[in-house]
Amino acid sequence: MTEDMRAVVMTRPGGPEVLRVEKRARPVPGPGEVLIRVEAAGVNRPDVLQRIGNYAPPPGASDVLGLEAAGAVAALGQGAERFRLGAHVTALVPGGGYAEYCVAHESNALPIPAGLTMVEAAAVPETFFTVWTNVFQRGALKSGETLLVHGGTSGIGTTAIQLAKAFGAHVVVTAGTPDKVAECERLGADLGVNYRREDFVQRTKEATNGRGADVILDMVGGDYVERNYAAAATDGRIVQIAFLRGPKATINLQPLMQKRLVHTGSTLRPRSPAEKAVIADELLLKVWPLLELGRCKPVIDSVFPLADVVKAHERIDGGEHVGKIVLTM
Repeated sequence: MTEDMRAVVMTRPGGPEVLRVEKRARPVPGPGEVLIRVEAAGVNRPDVLQRIGNYAPPPGASDVLGLEAAGAVAALGQGAERFRLGAHVTALVPGGGYAEYCVAHESNALPIPAGLTMVEAAAVPETFFTVWTNVFQRGALKSGETLLVHGGTSGIGTTAIQLAKAFGAHVVVTAGTPDKVAECERLGADLGVNYRREDFVQRTKEATNGRGADVILDMVGGDYVERNYAAAATDGRIVQIAFLRGPKATINLQPLMQKRLVHTGSTLRPRSPAEKAVIADELLLKVWPLLELGRCKPVIDSVFPLADVVKAHERIDGGEHVGKIVLTM
């Protein structure tokens, strides 16, 4: 291995143009960590937030962008014994994915499911960890219940559709164009709602015979909060994972009390490796078999070489993508 590598850093907070590929020292795995020779890395909305200066890396994490990567194990830190050298893995990392090498805690890395390419494998961790912990752990979605997903064609949305359907739930999604609505329904959504033309509260109620959604996965926030309360079923669970329309809202708490709603939320990146390991273990047990059977699969929108990281971020900023954007080394 060479002592240095190519990696993506930001020269200052701003648009895609602030991203630059530069030489960095190859990282060294610490206790319990593995060094991954990266072949592909996923591009995610939190990367955009970091780029514009709104999502700093956790203490001790690399300032190199990227929260997920797939490749081969190139070195083992002290005490790391879960994977052999050369094993193909995909990993959730707190930073450092946009590089030729990155380190990951071995408990946050998983073997690449049989049948997935490196590009597909790199598109799994951030979205599958996020959907699993928020929809199934915090939201406690059950077979026969209805999930409402906002942003149905995002990486999170396309993953949530497939996993919810695989576990027997009904799915309603919102999207911004007829083509995106059709894509969501092609992936298995029972109903796609064009939020620019239709009222998602009314359409969700119609689709559930007036009952409402049992679980709502929301990345919009703002004025959607009160509308989510209206769209939720009695004993419904609303899970907040982002707030594209802002973190503040004026709400009427009466529906929260009358319907016995739970409004919760979470972030993934700041959690400890041990907390993420619990999610990883459940994914390996319950979701990896579905990936290997082809019952769910990451949706790939586009692939860019590392040198074109600016174009990759222009693509995600444009909002026209369906599924995941991936960088290759």
